[in-house]
Amino acid sequence: MRLTTKGRFAVTAMVDLAMRGGKSPVTLASISERQKISLSYLEQLFGKLRRNNIVESVRGPGGGYYLARPAGKITIAEIVIAVDEPLDATKCGGKGNCLGDEQPCLTHELWMGLSERIYSYLEQVSLQQVVDSQAKRDPGVSPVHLKKNAKAVTSPV
Repeated sequence: MRLTTKGRFAVTAMVDLAMRGGKSPVTLASISERQKISLSYLEQLFGKLRRNNIVESVRGPGGGYYLARPAGKITIAEIVIAVDEPLDATKCGGKGNCLGDEQPCLTHELWMGLSERIYSYLEQVSLQQVVDSQAKRDPGVSPVHLKKNAKAVTSPV
């Protein structure tokens, strides 16, 4: 099983946002330029992230996106699932009808176990942990830590 581009790009963009946001919203154009991800693709991903209350947006001049809650409260699993990325290693989507006749294949339980482990791992990793890990490698970028119950920008759309 592989995580597709959709999931990888969503996590990458969210790490970028978390590292650069805080005082003002971050534009998708700036994320697109830094991460070499198509702007139209980011717009699609961030629409889903916004609908799932992971990011919030501000329109107009100086607008962009910011985290809807602190990065320590957002898991990587949430991000991946929000953009409709399945965390499923089975052929049948976990339904147990791998052979097409309501019968599971011989290795169904193996792949279900792998799917559960992947989800469990990504559920345990917060966006803040990834940001902190990246900040150690790039001392020029400091992670954003939002105060409890505080938002980076107070005028969301």
